[in-house]
Amino acid sequence: MHLQNLRSPYAKTGGIVYFARMLDKIRLHAKEALPGDYIANLGAGFDLRCVQLLHVSYDALVNRTNEGRDDDAVLAWCFEQGRRPSQDEIEIWNEFMRKRGWNDDGSARLKERLAEAGFADRTDVQTFFDYIDLDEGRR
Repeated sequence: MHLQNLRSPYAKTGGIVYFARMLDKIRLHAKEALPGDYIANLGAGFDLRCVQLLHVSYDALVNRTNEGRDDDAVLAWCFEQGRRPSQDEIEIWNEFMRKRGWNDDGSARLKERLAEAGFADRTDVQTFFDYIDLDEGRR
């Protein structure tokens, strides 16, 4: 399913993957334009991992994002309120997230998600980021 204004998890803000997508989901939800399938995972899964990296609460992030600030301003707020990861930490985060589902404890769930979506034959999709892009029509 392709959604306008929902970026790929590969998109970066301040060098950090996934953050922009999380903000897009928050904004779409505020406009009641986020499909129900996405709502159950708001603040959980990758969203939770991202706010934990930044040491901010998801609810506070939602409030700040819904004030109408752009991605860079919201990230700067996260750095002020929580923490600014080092470049090494960002690299580790990006590589972990980019490869999630490939030969790790998420691999079985990725295969399940592919099968549920009718993509069981897509052996080229080896990570959750790839799956998200496929499922949303970017791949």
